[in-house]
Amino acid sequence: MENKGSDEVETLKTKFLSVWHNVKYSWALKSKTSFSRNSPVFLLGKCYHFKAEDDESVTEACYDASDEDSVTGNAEAFRKDFASRVWLTYREELPPLPSSPLTSDCGWGCMLRAGQMMLAQALTLHFLGRDWTWSEAMSLQPLDAETWTATAARRLVASLEASLQGSPGASDQASPPTHRAHARGSAEEADAHLKEMYHRTLVSWFGDSPSAELGLHRLVGTGLTMGKQAGDWYGPAVVAHILKKAVEEAMDPGLAGVTAYVSQDCTVYSADVIDSHEAPRAGPSSAEGPASPQSERPVSASLPPDGRAVIILIPVRVVILLEYCIGIIGGKPKQACYFVGFQDDSLIYMDPHYCQSFVDVSTSDFPLQSYHCPSPKKMPFSKMDPSCTIGFYSKSAQDYERISQELSKVLQPSTKEKYPAFTFMQGHGRDYDLSAGLTPEKREWPFIRDPRRTVTTTGDFVLL
Repeated sequence: MENKGSDEVETLKTKFLSVWHNVKYSWALKSKTSFSRNSPVFLLGKCYHFKAEDDESVTEACYDASDEDSVTGNAEAFRKDFASRVWLTYREELPPLPSSPLTSDCGWGCMLRAGQMMLAQALTLHFLGRDWTWSEAMSLQPLDAETWTATAARRLVASLEASLQGSPGASDQASPPTHRAHARGSAEEADAHLKEMYHRTLVSWFGDSPSAELGLHRLVGTGLTMGKQAGDWYGPAVVAHILKKAVEEAMDPGLAGVTAYVSQDCTVYSADVIDSHEAPRAGPSSAEGPASPQSERPVSASLPPDGRAVIILIPVRVVILLEYCIGIIGGKPKQACYFVGFQDDSLIYMDPHYCQSFVDVSTSDFPLQSYHCPSPKKMPFSKMDPSCTIGFYSKSAQDYERISQELSKVLQPSTKEKYPAFTFMQGHGRDYDLSAGLTPEKREWPFIRDPRRTVTTTGDFVLL
């Protein structure tokens, strides 16, 4: 009887914690974010200007998804571009995570979600290109605080009642919005349908189920091999290695043309990246992979024969955004975000710290609205923790050569800095006798050096 009573207490504690997370992380995004009309806004390599041609006196504009008259210039284009990026947040009521009873990532999974968003942007570039925007982006409604908190309150009452009655809690999920079907008549409509199929399949890869190729369950399972448990804090360098392994082990044929590379001690070794572009896909046969929810499946984007695109992940102490950059994961200590742009001295980011209900992506017409963010947020550069992981998308070996040359020019240290944020070196990492014994987790800690190293490289550390 004591064991039964103890189990009931633990169950009740778990429900209380889950409900608290629902309330804490169900607040709406701040409704308005200030943008200057006199400074350009950069979003993943694209530049937007909000300045009013007929009103030189206006110095500030408020970006609000529900107030279309508050901004001018090509603000609408910025809004559609931002809302088209894939937004991945905390979720609740998930199938239990690997080696854990947890059914939500509230409070600890933000770095994994930020990493997923960066990876999703890389796959968007790969399959759809930088100019793609979601046809329904402009119809997204701003998150309403009253609606979200009322929903959380109802969940609190339902969960407590279920706990006291000893029955499973009923989920108070709203009916998923009906997805408007695309007409498929003309060639233009057929192309739109094809892109939407790519979009939907891409989102499904990040679903919150054990079968999702790049979903939370797969990432947590990979983290177990690195000493990380569900519920632990994941740093940006560890997440970079988890993403790399997840991409390499993905069995879906659509992901066969993509791989990932993680820099070593803030150094990108060119020969290793070029080998990654040219090497055949290792691992299980893609034919053994789980079925997609869609009958039509995207194939890899146009690539050189026997070539693969490479997602380059660099754990560094820097913030930088260029046209081939897929964003940055980092933020404040133990509070990660996905940074996608900047204006003046502020960064523009997507926030994963919102708890949403589980979505079953195995259905053919699952709702996409909760995977797109209606409003951006901003953070001053000065408030961001300098430790982060920056990502780049390289389509081919020739593309990588261009990227490395351009970045090498940009990365020249200033008079105040002793070393560049990261470097490019010729050859392979093994040519420099780098330590193979350092695990990704150990690389999270500052100033770790291996006494066996015979060559010193610039950028010897990665900080959390």
